[in-house]
Amino acid sequence: MLTLYPEIKPNAQHRLAVDPPHELYVEESGNPDGIPVLVVHGGPGGGSEDYYRRFFDAERYRIILMDQRGAGRSTPLAEFEGNTTQKLVEDMETVRSFLGISRWILFGGSWGSTLSLVYAQTHPDRVLGLVLRGIFLCRPRDIQWFYQDGASRVFPDYWQDFLAPIPQDERGDMVSAYYRRLTSSNELEQIQAAKAWSIWEGRCATLNPNPRVVEHFGHPHVAIALARIECHYFMNNVFLEDNQIVRDAGALKDIPGLIVHGRYDMVCPLENALALSEAWPEADLRIIRDAGHSASEPAIVDALMRGIDEVAAKIDGSAG
Repeated sequence: MLTLYPEIKPNAQHRLAVDPPHELYVEESGNPDGIPVLVVHGGPGGGSEDYYRRFFDAERYRIILMDQRGAGRSTPLAEFEGNTTQKLVEDMETVRSFLGISRWILFGGSWGSTLSLVYAQTHPDRVLGLVLRGIFLCRPRDIQWFYQDGASRVFPDYWQDFLAPIPQDERGDMVSAYYRRLTSSNELEQIQAAKAWSIWEGRCATLNPNPRVVEHFGHPHVAIALARIECHYFMNNVFLEDNQIVRDAGALKDIPGLIVHGRYDMVCPLENALALSEAWPEADLRIIRDAGHSASEPAIVDALMRGIDEVAAKIDGSAG
């Protein structure tokens, strides 16, 4: 089983001003002349992690990490203004143009798969390939599953902690109830709600309990951005039309693609990946039998590392 490459440091870091008040953090590592690959992080609002660089052979790939609006090292943190799916797609184009890249591979998981798919459907001529994990189609039923009724029956003990900040009479719509607290003028109420929201996700993300993942999700900087921005997107139907990604999957037919999904993914159930695969049959679907949702799961790491090289083998490495 493949494991992550050794740690590497960025060889370039950039701050790009986009629509006020947003400024994006972008970094490059690996081979400046290698195959360009953009890591599209999850959430929305999750931010990039340093270990994302380690999925790639630093001698072969030009590795680009970008923190989306309001997330990670982009500023201002957890900002709603001008933060929509369409604006994030525009930002990806801004980054691509700034870096002088004509086409790139997109490597995204969870919300990162959502955003990668929307970008690829909007700009198919800019995408060399797609390597996607933990598919999240962002349909109302997908959000209902994790934040209202579904995962709550698999993890009823964790669910009690998620319910705790919300009074009984507001629990019929947990996303709206959390949104009220995450937009409260009371900063203590905001951070308490953010940590409960984010820790619920972290606890459910792995097949086996992983304290490191939960600790990361519970960090105040991560939690406030993840919870506020996710809730903002979910309150607005993720700024997508109903079943838009599956509906528009025909735009992907000429793009080499790999879909990696854990069989026991409780955050984004496998049905998401199957629905995408049926609409995009040209992509290679790999169901990982001993994994949940997280990119850090050993079998997911192995499948993604093999997958990026397989997709790269199908394309002209000089196209970037």
